[in-house]
Order: sequence, then structure tokens, then C-alpha cells
Amino acid sequence: DLSKVLFVVTANYLHDIPKPLLDRLEVISLEGYTETEKLQIARRHLIPKVVREHGLADTPPSIGDDAVRGIVQRWTREAGVRSLQRALEKLCRKVARAQVESGEALAIPVGDAEIATYLGPPRYAHDEGVQGEAVGAVNGLAWTASGGEILVIEALKMPGKGKLILTGKLGEVMKESVQAAYSFTRSRATALGLDAADLDTIDLHVHFPAGAVPKDGPSAGVTVTLALASLLSGRAVRQGLAMTGEVTLRGKVLPVGGIKGKVLAAYRAGIQHVLLPKDNEKDLVNVPDEVHAAIEFHVIEHVDELLAFALLPVAGSQAPS
Repeated sequence: DLSKVLFVVTANYLHDIPKPLLDRLEVISLEGYTETEKLQIARRHLIPKVVREHGLADTPPSIGDDAVRGIVQRWTREAGVRSLQRALEKLCRKVARAQVESGEALAIPVGDAEIATYLGPPRYAHDEGVQGEAVGAVNGLAWTASGGEILVIEALKMPGKGKLILTGKLGEVMKESVQAAYSFTRSRATALGLDAADLDTIDLHVHFPAGAVPKDGPSAGVTVTLALASLLSGRAVRQGLAMTGEVTLRGKVLPVGGIKGKVLAAYRAGIQHVLLPKDNEKDLVNVPDEVHAAIEFHVIEHVDELLAFALLPVAGSQAPS
């Protein structure tokens, strides 16, 4: 008799769960911690636990806040704290060995400068995205199993016959999203100051860096549209900007998922402006106050609003009204 049994299951992706089973589950989404939250989890729970388990309770290493933040930023990349715990365990093993080899049970200070000594070279570079004002390169926001990520999208034009080239190991959904963004951009050729006939004399190449990493989902529509519009008009994209959202052929911006994780990725990268679909505005209530204080959010319903805000005027011309 399992009538009084409560089953608790975890999953990284909901779409891997069979629909009949998912319909019978109460789903609780945990989309990741901020860096400050990870610091407090480490300080209150993880560090005392790993110190005790490694026999260092009498002379624990003095692990500074800067060291924990350094591990979070450069040695772990995840929504939760499992990798952070493993990194702290490795650090404590190295400290315990150092104490044994020295013959003295001393409290060893561990700051940001000492982390590489214990953990080796950093595994990850800090998320930075596109720096400065660039033409044809835009910061997108993507959701992965390890949390939100900055997804840079690049566009390039060259002499050709009007072909659209896509690279970056894209899934079918993302390929269709790029095609829709391309069609909408062509429909706005006149507004962007282009001769539609000229588009038949060039090829456009849209690339998603980290080409070996599979990418799929509808969230890149607005980003691709902006990259193409910037490239074809020669107008740079405002710096410190990132976005997410799907685009229809009529230019309507549709809502997407994983907003909290994506916003946290923008926060880690130092992004000042994030553009979201209007229908995702309700998801901002789940975003921590420290993120709200650092990022200005802009909600949009149509791509025309995106282009008006994100594209800078051509050098020497007047800004559009």
C-alpha cells in the first residue's frame, strides 16, 4: 500500500519526463542561487561540514569570503552548490596534507590568491559576453542544465547570392527561430535603410560560438533579429545589453522560460540592461533584490521596440525620434 508514501524526484529537464507522469507531479522549479546566496550556503553549511569530515575541526583553515567567491566564479559553473562542495572538499584534503607534512596543526589562511595552489588552474573564464559597442554581435541569454549562460550571437555578411548560413550545432527549434528572425529582418529592410534588392547580392552567416556545444530552444529569436539588423544597417548595438525572447514573423515578442537563471547570468557578467518579453514581466518577482538593484529591466512586446532601444545611430547622424 503506497497511498501514504510521498515520492520526491529531481530532474534537470522537464521535457525528459513522460507526460502521464509529469501530469501527476507537483513541480517546484529551483533555478539557481546568486553568488551571495552561494557564499552564505558555503559559510553556514558547506565549510563547517567538510572541515569536520576531514578532521580539521580543531585547526580549521581560514577560508575567506574572497576565496569562496573565487571558487564560485572560476572553478564551478552550476545552478546549485554540488561542485562548490567538491571544490571545498579538495581544498580541505590539500590543507590536511599540508598540516601532516609540516608536523604542525596550524590554521592555514586561504584567500583568493591561494585558491589556484590547492585547486589548480581556473576551469572557467568569467562570463563577459560582448564588450563595448559592436556591430553584428549581441549578448543573448540561454538556459542550460547548469543554470543561465551568456550566449553571444555573431552575424557576418559577404558577397554572395542571398543565402543564410547557420553554424554552432543548432537544434531544429533554434534553426527555425533563426529563419523567422531572418525573414522579419528582411521585411524591415526599408526601415533599416536598405535596398531589398541588395540582400540578394550578399550571404549572411549567423554563428553561435562554442560550436561543439549543442544548442536548442526558442529563446534566441530577439537576439538573432538584433544581430542581423545591426549588421545590415551598420548600426552598433548599445553596450551592456543582453536579451531573451522568441519572435514571430510579424515581429511579436513571445515569452520564454528560465528567466531567473538567465537574469542571474546577466548579473554575473555585469550586464546593465536586460530586455525581456512583456509576458515574462511577472517572472521578475522571483529575482533577488540585489539583482534588481544592479540591472535595469526593459519589457518589450514588439521587435520595433527592441530596435529603437538597442541600435545606436550611425556615426555622424541624428538619433531617430
